[in-house]
Amino acid sequence: MSLTVIEQAYAKVNLCLFLGPTRDDGRHELVTVFDSVRLADELIVGESEASVDEVVCDGVRGPNLVSDALRGLREAGWTAPPVRVEIWKRIPVAAGMGGGSADAAAMLRCARRLAPVEDRDLSRIAGSLGADVPSQLRPGPSLGTGAGEQIEPLATLESYGVLVLPQPFALSTPDVYREADRLGLGRTAEELAGLRARVSDLLPRHGVGGTSGVLPVELCVNDLQPAALSLAPELGQVLDAARDAGADHAIVCGSGPTVIGLFLGREAGTRARAAAADEALQARFPRAVAASPVHSAQSRSPV
Repeated sequence: MSLTVIEQAYAKVNLCLFLGPTRDDGRHELVTVFDSVRLADELIVGESEASVDEVVCDGVRGPNLVSDALRGLREAGWTAPPVRVEIWKRIPVAAGMGGGSADAAAMLRCARRLAPVEDRDLSRIAGSLGADVPSQLRPGPSLGTGAGEQIEPLATLESYGVLVLPQPFALSTPDVYREADRLGLGRTAEELAGLRARVSDLLPRHGVGGTSGVLPVELCVNDLQPAALSLAPELGQVLDAARDAGADHAIVCGSGPTVIGLFLGREAGTRARAAAADEALQARFPRAVAASPVHSAQSRSPV
């Protein structure tokens, strides 16, 4: 294999995340709307000079989901020669934006450019790697249910801008969920079902009527946010900074600690407003970035 493949691994944002009861497997029932934004890691996949698959990611230690994705591909019969995967990180690490999951999903997306692999195997492997990976296998808006791994692709959302405010510390996702349980933040099964129905009514599914959807600001809720704030109270000041910079709404992204400011509305200037807020906050948050959603026909095509 002399081919070198480059694949973008887009960060995800949770535009809403509703927390339901704890399941028998210890995870929680969720209703969440994911979207992909143009803040991306880059995977460079080429032939390995060694006799085994290699994953190189400078500055990131410990297990890498891309290695697990490659292992799953090999077990499924993927016959590409041993590959070397170099990951250029741009998505903040341990930030609630699914960076590791995005990298694994990107590896799965580009796998069949190197050797044949069945769609059903890609979906199965993605599901085995964690709740965030299936949503990022097909970049773009999706409704996530179950523990977040049951995915329904949505039609393109109305244009909006995102201001990403990473933090210089990490929050453990299990710790945030445990704190949510301690605080009693989970909703009843009935309430969760009602919220799912409401979101489904507002956001048309991809390919099933409608061309775009709008999630109203009152549904841009992250039920994990109080738990993240309990563990890291300083995030309250970051949320205030995003609002003061002009965001229509600000929430903790996923389990945190990244904060996102949302610039909503039907006008064409939402992304420009996000960029202006980014510029205004650079001195205080040098890692801030304005990111637009990933909306393209390619992003909705089957894997």
